[in-house]
Amino acid sequence: MLRPIAQTMIVRHQATAAAVTMNNILHETLDSIREAGTFKSERIITTKQAAKIQVAGSNRKILNFCANNYLGLSSHPEVIEAAKLALDKYGAGLSSVRFICGTQDIHKELEEKISKFHGREDTILYASCFDANAGIFESLMTPDDAVISDELNHASIIDGIRLCKAQRHRYKHLNLSDLERLLQETQSARMRLIVTDSVFSMDGDIAPLAEIAALAERYDSLIFIDECHATGFLGRTGRGAEEHLGIGQPCDIINSTLGKALGGAAGGYTSGPKPLIDMLRQKSRPYLFSNSLPPPVVASASKVFDIIMADNSLIAKLAANTKRFRSKMTAAGFTLTGKDHPISPVMLKEASLASKFADEMLKRDIYVIGFSFPVVPKGLARIRVQLSAQHTEEEVDQCVDAFTEVGKQLGVV
Repeated sequence: MLRPIAQTMIVRHQATAAAVTMNNILHETLDSIREAGTFKSERIITTKQAAKIQVAGSNRKILNFCANNYLGLSSHPEVIEAAKLALDKYGAGLSSVRFICGTQDIHKELEEKISKFHGREDTILYASCFDANAGIFESLMTPDDAVISDELNHASIIDGIRLCKAQRHRYKHLNLSDLERLLQETQSARMRLIVTDSVFSMDGDIAPLAEIAALAERYDSLIFIDECHATGFLGRTGRGAEEHLGIGQPCDIINSTLGKALGGAAGGYTSGPKPLIDMLRQKSRPYLFSNSLPPPVVASASKVFDIIMADNSLIAKLAANTKRFRSKMTAAGFTLTGKDHPISPVMLKEASLASKFADEMLKRDIYVIGFSFPVVPKGLARIRVQLSAQHTEEEVDQCVDAFTEVGKQLGVV
């Protein structure tokens, strides 16, 4: 039966009034963000990701120092060619989830390659590491268990833990005494999982995994690490924080991404014991209800693993660029957080200063971005510089020179 015209008009009027109310609320929220100096504008890049890029409205080539393209492989000819071949052979996508009709041989081959790379029993692919982090805690942990998480873990870890019904505890950032206190307080739990980023993306600091492993052994606990800002480039052969710290393989579960050093397209994974991976294939909601990774993405990531497992020269080049930038910036009078990592945050404290500093850097053909609340805590605004193996020594020096010039202009140094 058709709805009477008068009733339809009333419903439409109510919907319009609700929309107006929503828009008013949104405008107020956006205005407050702008007034706080934390509004995040997106610059439009008109070229492929590389050390040199172009942005909309400019024909100049500018140096990119804020991408996660650590090894410079997102536009590598062999990586692109692998993706093209996979597109021709396997198509653009599977139009399905893995357990129905969305698994191809290249998915299984990549999972095996990742397992071999990390020295773990098995691996499961996800659409992103955000999905991997969203899918593991709810599947693994019950109300009888306890999750003990570093307070500065990535937002995806925080959201993933919120989904599980385990006891949830946070320890102070990198504070081993606080971690031990919580391990002591949760000894009645059936299973305890220590959760930490191996590298913290906003600060570039590395978790003390050797000491965490000692505590895990003492208190019979498991260790989960998020390796997104370590996999492929940290450590002599890019095996991540464990290799970088020279501690063997004490971590039970590794989550990481294909969307940074490993091709830069998309995708994430969990690598660990085979029973865990088998269980995730049965219970992990982001895996069960999301399309499988597109074949070109799978192929490009697989080619990156081939490249870095055959030759670690790009890893060494990135380490050299990192050391050069950090030492020259410190000598120029800037304060950087973290150590020995290509994430090199230049601390400026004030949000408006960080935004203005980034704008001045762009005028000097250096692409960097100011980070402020809520991405980082209030009063700790910064410009997070990220080095790439694709940068030359001259380009690194050009970046430092621009920082120094702008820093003097704005009274930072």
